[in-house]
Amino acid sequence: MVLEGARAAGCHVTVVGLRGLADPVLMSRADAFYWAGIARIGRCVRVLKRERATDVIFAGSVNKRAMYGRFRLLRFLPDLTGLRIWLVRTPDKRNDTLLNAVADEFESRGMTVRDCVTYCQQDMAVEGVLTRTQPSATRVRDAEFGWRIAKELGRLDIGQSVAVKDADVIAVEAIEGTDGMIERAGDLCPQGGWVMIKVAKPDQDMRFDVPTVGPDTISNLRRAGASMLVIEASRTLIVDSDRMLAAADEAGIAVVGML
Repeated sequence: MVLEGARAAGCHVTVVGLRGLADPVLMSRADAFYWAGIARIGRCVRVLKRERATDVIFAGSVNKRAMYGRFRLLRFLPDLTGLRIWLVRTPDKRNDTLLNAVADEFESRGMTVRDCVTYCQQDMAVEGVLTRTQPSATRVRDAEFGWRIAKELGRLDIGQSVAVKDADVIAVEAIEGTDGMIERAGDLCPQGGWVMIKVAKPDQDMRFDVPTVGPDTISNLRRAGASMLVIEASRTLIVDSDRMLAAADEAGIAVVGML
């Protein structure tokens, strides 16, 4: 989405794909393409400097759980820049701390890190009920209850999603990510009928970690028995909106944008 939006705006787009995470289809769509390991930040910088990049956008996701596996340094083989960021420049390993340190590295080399939604503003969620499926009054109360909790989780940089039923918290998102939380909520509430609330952080840095949902989100919610998805309007990116909302209606899941 970012690549196509940037090219439509007349940009020459160089993609550095994180090995094992980026979709190889990007190789045929970018003006220039390079692979890099997840911790090879120095290589990313050198490649983009060589391509005379002036602006950088972080897009996609990283499974942070892999960072805490056994032999992680051997698996990721960080270069000196990546090692310095991990060991010296990040006093804690929360998402914002890590991503800000990486962004600072690019900007110190003369590149500006732009908002990740710069070229896909048309795909941001709007306020209101987005599906034909309407939420019940009980689920709306659950959404209002969970909204405050999700915002507090975001303020503490723990996670951005919470699962709620009958004004009770079933699960909160942490390092496992949204999909992991959805699966856990389904296990903890097998009767279903729960609500997922996904919000931006109160001080959300739109350069990275912007809340994102799509058809896969609905598939996961359906399997886990959820009945409603609440997202923050104007601050949540929807991937393939038409297909996502059609899948939600088919599953009987109401999707609501809130402010």
